[in-house]
Amino acid sequence: MTRISNVVRLQLVNRQAYIFVPLIVLGGAVLIGFLVFLLVPYGGPKYAIGATAAPLWSFVVVGIQALTLSFPFSQALGVTRRDFHLGTVLTAALTSAMLALIYLAIALLEKATGGWGMRGYFALSGLDGDAPLAALASYFTLAMLCFLSGYWCAAIFKRWGTVVLLTVLVGVSVAVVAAALLVIRFGAWDAVVGWLVSQGVLGLSAWGLVLAAGLTASSYATLRRVTQ
Repeated sequence: MTRISNVVRLQLVNRQAYIFVPLIVLGGAVLIGFLVFLLVPYGGPKYAIGATAAPLWSFVVVGIQALTLSFPFSQALGVTRRDFHLGTVLTAALTSAMLALIYLAIALLEKATGGWGMRGYFALSGLDGDAPLAALASYFTLAMLCFLSGYWCAAIFKRWGTVVLLTVLVGVSVAVVAAALLVIRFGAWDAVVGWLVSQGVLGLSAWGLVLAAGLTASSYATLRRVTQ
């Protein structure tokens, strides 16, 4: 555990990427959202969900940097690939939890103030503070998925290079579009939407964590074969 915690400290040397950049992006997004709320001459509820999702996208870049920048240095220090992997994922979990708590605080504050007194909302739909545990789980899962997606892509790049990475990404995109096409083609869209709704926020978060576990396992399997 000490070796894993050392990797956490190694990763957090780059506090700018893990902490400050997401917070600056979130703060800027919230500030711009406030200005938009003031400018829009509309008395009904106003939403700026996309703005507050911006820090989540920055976690994709953080996941890429966690491997491409830190891995070679860790190997020079004699850190095993297993310890590096576990320490990096633990760092992602800690910073994702931090971001999830901030999102939850925003959701609770805007609910208590009626949308900051302007009927303006940043929280994702259904995560407005009515169910704090569900909101926390959802935001944590989203942040982890973003980080692990970047980390997974970086592992493929380090192992096989740009061509294979692009091929995999195109393949995944085609598979997703083909699956959607089949669902629509066979008239199963209502059934799929009904299933998603029946899962609820916690259920979808649980499925998201299953996907995160898959990305974690496949990233480690790839990392074990990376040559420096």
